[in-house]
Amino acid sequence: MMEFKMNDENGFSMKTGYGALRISSNDEDGYRPYQLLVASIVGCSANIFKDILIKMRMELQNIEVTTQVERNEEKANRIESMKIHFVLKGNNLRHDKIKRALALSRKNCGMIQTIESSVHVTETFEIVE
Repeated sequence: MMEFKMNDENGFSMKTGYGALRISSNDEDGYRPYQLLVASIVGCSANIFKDILIKMRMELQNIEVTTQVERNEEKANRIESMKIHFVLKGNNLRHDKIKRALALSRKNCGMIQTIESSVHVTETFEIVE
């Protein structure tokens, strides 16, 4: 069970094992709900992707991720689509293995699986050696 408590008129907090997470529609008072949703999706996908690449014995040094989010103002500003782009740095990184790892990470990411019927998610990558 997760518990949320109202901070004041500007938002809520949730206590976690890591610390308090402040949530607000105002940037100055906490993380915005859509930011948390995007972070959950990217965090899940990127961690699984990294783990698979390591299991494939890829010489991975770093992964950076950028996202583009498209929202629909006419439908409560809902997220319509997300583009997730991975920049991989390492040695002897093989395009075919990375492509397979990305497909596996998508299949095993609970966050993407949860939203994929309502949010169009595309994933791309580039290799920097």
